[in-house]
Amino acid sequence: MIIKFTDNFRRQYKKADVRIRKKLKLRLEIFKKNPNGPQLKNHPLQREYEGHRSIDITSDWRAIYRKAGKVDDEVIIYFTALGTHSQLYG
Repeated sequence: MIIKFTDNFRRQYKKADVRIRKKLKLRLEIFKKNPNGPQLKNHPLQREYEGHRSIDITSDWRAIYRKAGKVDDEVIIYFTALGTHSQLYG
C-alpha cells in the first residue's frame, strides 16, 4: 500500500492540534496493517464525498481518503481531508 496526501490534507494537518497529529500517526500505522481494523470504523461516504471512505482518528476527528489505482500490485491511497465531523460534513 502506498499512502499519499493531497495539499488540502497537508494544510488541515498543519492546523490540527499536536494531539490529533500524534493520534493520526498511530491510526495510519493501524491502517497500513489492516485498513478495516475495528478501531478505524472505516466506511464509505456519500453525497459530495462519493467514492471516498472515512476512518476515525478520535471520536470526533475523521480522515477521508480515496483509492487511486495500483502501481506494481500496490494500491495507492490518497488522504484528501482531515477534520472534525462537523467541519467535514457540515
